[in-house]
Amino acid sequence: MALSIFTNAASMSSTNAMNKATGSLNVAMQRLGTGKRINSAADDAAGLQIATRLQAQSNGMGVAKQNIAKATAMMQTAEGAFDEVNNILYRMKDLATQAADDTNSDDDRAAITSEFGELNSELENIMSNTSYGTEKLLASVSGNVSGKLTQELQFQIGASTDETLKVDFGADMTKVTDSLKTLLSSDLSSATEGNKAIDELNTAIKEVGSMRSSLGANINRLGHTAANLANMQDNTNVNLGIIRDADFATEATNMTRNQMLTQSSQAMLKQANGMSQMVLGMLG
Repeated sequence: MALSIFTNAASMSSTNAMNKATGSLNVAMQRLGTGKRINSAADDAAGLQIATRLQAQSNGMGVAKQNIAKATAMMQTAEGAFDEVNNILYRMKDLATQAADDTNSDDDRAAITSEFGELNSELENIMSNTSYGTEKLLASVSGNVSGKLTQELQFQIGASTDETLKVDFGADMTKVTDSLKTLLSSDLSSATEGNKAIDELNTAIKEVGSMRSSLGANINRLGHTAANLANMQDNTNVNLGIIRDADFATEATNMTRNQMLTQSSQAMLKQANGMSQMVLGMLG
């Protein structure tokens, strides 16, 4: 190659090599610093689009898991209340069975009727005041309270519009309140009334059991939904990582290689710039 003052081809070649190595070094250092292979759209435009979609899906699944947990907690609160309603009905049936026997004195029947009335009051209290957060859940026997479970509910159990669970306990709730309402007229003042109350209590126990069964079935369903959603989210995050995350071994190797190339390019640039001194020497 001819010596030239105006154009130093070796210097330009070394400069280009150094700039290229420096750029690659900066990319490798950025990826090692952030842990991500894609830090801007320029890194991988198609990959960024896929990663963005997967990230949105994963985020939606995370919120859906919270929704499922809250829906489960709400229904468990209601089911727990009905469990206590069952316990009260069991005691009321014991009292009705006792009242159906004529070995009781008038004082005995008065005591039985008094306790029966107090238990009726507690049933109304549970049905009226069972709440999740600030909202009533059940329906009062008197009809003054109509809680969330008296209407159709929708739970968002996934990241897409199709992933919803709709439940409607309204019909079951009406049967429960109707059966409990019949107990209000029971006075257990005679064996006949006691027999009548037994039948009414059997009906109430049956309707409460049916309501609890519906709640339990949906709680179990949500449990399976949550397990499947967690599996889907894990696999989505794995796929997201494959596309977006940096390979630390590869990037560390790239960084070391480009550091060496930058240093060697700098050394060659120094040598190329020294060639001008050779030209000046020839002029002397």
